[in-house]
Amino acid sequence: MSSAHDSTTPESTPHDSTTHENTTVVLVGAGVAGLTLGNFLLRNGVDCVVLEKHSRAYVEGRQRAGTIDTFGVRMFREWGLEEVLAGDSVPESDFDFYIDGHAMSADMGDDNDEALYCPQQVLVRNLTDVFLRDGGDLRYEAADVSPENLTGERPVVRYRGADGVDRALDCDFVAGCDGFHGVSRRSIPAAALTEYSHAYGYNWLSVLAAVPTDPAAMAIHPRGLAGMIPRGSQATRLYLQCAVEDTAEQWPDERIWSELEARFEIPLPTGEIVEKRIVPLRSVVFDPMSHGGLYLLGDAAHIVPPMSAKGIHLALHDTQVFARAVIRAVKEGDRGLLDTYSETCLPHIWNYQAFATWITEIMHNAGDTRHEGEFRKQIARAELQRQFTSDAANRLFGELTAGVN
Repeated sequence: MSSAHDSTTPESTPHDSTTHENTTVVLVGAGVAGLTLGNFLLRNGVDCVVLEKHSRAYVEGRQRAGTIDTFGVRMFREWGLEEVLAGDSVPESDFDFYIDGHAMSADMGDDNDEALYCPQQVLVRNLTDVFLRDGGDLRYEAADVSPENLTGERPVVRYRGADGVDRALDCDFVAGCDGFHGVSRRSIPAAALTEYSHAYGYNWLSVLAAVPTDPAAMAIHPRGLAGMIPRGSQATRLYLQCAVEDTAEQWPDERIWSELEARFEIPLPTGEIVEKRIVPLRSVVFDPMSHGGLYLLGDAAHIVPPMSAKGIHLALHDTQVFARAVIRAVKEGDRGLLDTYSETCLPHIWNYQAFATWITEIMHNAGDTRHEGEFRKQIARAELQRQFTSDAANRLFGELTAGVN
């Protein structure tokens, strides 16, 4: 199949000034899923174009948390992309764990020994650099992206380029990697999708602070859950459980530091607050993850609460499944893996949704009784105690946190 780079054929009729091109795969979204997929395809000789509605500076500057678990680290190595893990990634280590101000031992086992704390923008930057260095076609500031003819012989993705020219990419497959609010899933008729969702009844205040943290720490407390996760040598991501109706404006800097110290019940360093936002805690799955020639990957198909640290894991798992399917279809003419894409991904997704729900409810119910009451608090604490006393429970938890279960 011909590359988009050498098949531009501008239309000259007065009714259609759109510039048409051909490629094999159009990837909508230059986040973790889109850029990982782009690199996989590029290295296997499959033509692709990545469309991103924002500028490169905006995409690489987005401050997002991220954990690349053992599954993700091994996956990048297997595909010859270990270099994207270099730079500002921080090896994941044991963390301090506090319950009502009392420090607990928190041995997570050895299953996740290859995991990395990696700010999402660092991974995106590295994936971008490698993709462009190897000749990838990445188009920023693509406006009004519109996937069309999804159930026809060949899908078309229309957009307006940064130069103001209307363009259309005729392709064989569209990969929707543009997140929960992106255009890809909205291009699928509502009747063709089933949405499964759950809201947890509380949110997180997510704060980026210019202070060091070593090691990571988490606190369970009657005032609510709190967390401190290192994001480089001089930055920390802070988390505070808050009410669903709370806004970031209700949390001035002084309140953040005061509440964090109250929940840990130990003196803590303070510093500049760089960013703060409210993060809804919810789980969502869409079924199926494809419609005609459009395939959904990552947050476009599902989201998990951040307590589980499995958002990147699920995006990378989808990406690997889809990449293998496309490569086989293009090189061998075998669409079998494409036809079973949803059936392959969804059991894995539900497995980690179960883990995400379990860990989220335990960690919040064990402290704050305002939502589920004292009975659920005692149940949650009994489950937590099992993690400290049972080798079998700890082993399963280690497999799930490592992403190898």
